[in-house]
Amino acid sequence: MATPDDASLIAAVLYDSFLEYESLYTRDAFAATVLTGDQIRGRIGQGRVWVALWNDAIVGTVSAVPKDDELYIRSMAVAPSARGRRVGELLLRQIESSALAEGYMRLTLVTTPFLTRAIRLYDRFGFQRVDGDLDNLFGTPLIAMEKRLTPRGCEGGI
Repeated sequence: MATPDDASLIAAVLYDSFLEYESLYTRDAFAATVLTGDQIRGRIGQGRVWVALWNDAIVGTVSAVPKDDELYIRSMAVAPSARGRRVGELLLRQIESSALAEGYMRLTLVTTPFLTRAIRLYDRFGFQRVDGDLDNLFGTPLIAMEKRLTPRGCEGGI
């Protein structure tokens, strides 16, 4: 779990992770994606924020906020230097484990269509795209995805 002291390092991971896509976002959407340390400290007070460590350095992050029967995933990022090390998968497993332990029925998230590596990860992890009207993020298109969870002990049949 992240602490307020991690906020500036988390902000750096977000920035480094999304910088290569900056030209595909609108200016306001990019600013809303790469949060500041102060914004991250605020998020730590709103829900859970996890970090992934590699050699004692923060190389990944994700946050989640409860919404009714779902846990909404946001601000997931893996530093470019840590890609290919399954950091994103480990973060998603941590969220799913926490969600199941707390009785949530779904994981949900929103991403952009140009984050193809992230979408492939979400697809592999069992997320499916959700149809319907979806707002954009300050002019940047969005895709909604969800994963329905099976409570522990209910995986099999009778």
